[in-house]
Amino acid sequence: MATSRTAAAQIAVPMTKIRMYSTGVCPYCQRAERLLQSKGVSEIEKIRVDLDPARRDEMIEKTGRRTVPQIYIGEIHVGGYDDLAALDHAGQLEPLLRGQA
Repeated sequence: MATSRTAAAQIAVPMTKIRMYSTGVCPYCQRAERLLQSKGVSEIEKIRVDLDPARRDEMIEKTGRRTVPQIYIGEIHVGGYDDLAALDHAGQLEPLLRGQA
């Protein structure tokens, strides 16, 4: 019996851990979260740099950037929302999320 495309798309595929340095009011953080959710990501570890200045310092030290969001997929620093969207447009985001990059 053939499996329909819709049924196949509903099969859960393990996702790589996502960490995102963010703030509570950042519109680019919200866009990044929506994009990741549209790709099937159900869990994002959010590190709120607006609530903990030490975490902002940590983010700057790790990434060399001062702006949020700063997104990690597994151990790979993707960058900000624009970088995440560029990966998606290039067809590289989904394989990275599934650990296939």
